[in-house]
Amino acid sequence: MRFEWDPPKAEANLHAHGVSFAEAVTVLEDDFALTREDPAAVDEPRFVTLGLSNLANLLVVVYTYKEPDAIRLISAWKANKRQRNAYEKNRS
Repeated sequence: MRFEWDPPKAEANLHAHGVSFAEAVTVLEDDFALTREDPAAVDEPRFVTLGLSNLANLLVVVYTYKEPDAIRLISAWKANKRQRNAYEKNRS
């Protein structure tokens, strides 16, 4: 699978949320990650994944599929307490 993102958007995300897209993509490798379709998405199907990154940060990552072999990142941020609890419940 190939990952892509808009460089200015990635920079803005890092500044706003303190999360790089390079770290965010690693969440998709977490065996315990929780994924759901974003019901608020209008123009394209979007997915929201909650999982642990390679740097041991619990992150929320929003993305869409482009082409058959690419994932395009849209946003990523550190999980809040409610999201942390959901992740921990899923792991037990």
